[in-house]
Amino acid sequence: MITTEDKLFLETPIEQYLISAEKVAHVQIGNNAEHALLVLTKTGYSAIPVLDAQFKLQGLLGIGMITDAILGLERIEYERLSDLKVDDIMNVDIPRVYTTDRFQKGLDLLVNHTFLCVVEEDGTFAGILTRRVMLKEFKKYIYQPR
Repeated sequence: MITTEDKLFLETPIEQYLISAEKVAHVQIGNNAEHALLVLTKTGYSAIPVLDAQFKLQGLLGIGMITDAILGLERIEYERLSDLKVDDIMNVDIPRVYTTDRFQKGLDLLVNHTFLCVVEEDGTFAGILTRRVMLKEFKKYIYQPR
């Protein structure tokens, strides 16, 4: 049974749980796939946000997307990396949440995603919300003595 106290917790704004944009690796529209692959490899991330010059979220780019883009019929065409632009291979159909959205919405979406991009109302990238952070907060809440 969900109590009033539980409902209040689920209504907490996700803004307080996000990893800020300054701490999140990203690439920008116009960067080439070679640069993006270097960023992904150096950070160890499997996907990173793609931002425009005004730091508005445009999509996500993952290692698999880059690999798919350079696969030829006979071999991997590494020489294409410098010519491919991230905006040509990124995924634009991504879930996103707003800083004002509630804990419950983040939790619901994180069932199927390891992280979510968080944006301000105007689309400016605010950071990411990770499954790990949300589960830690949820675990803390569940196990706290009442």
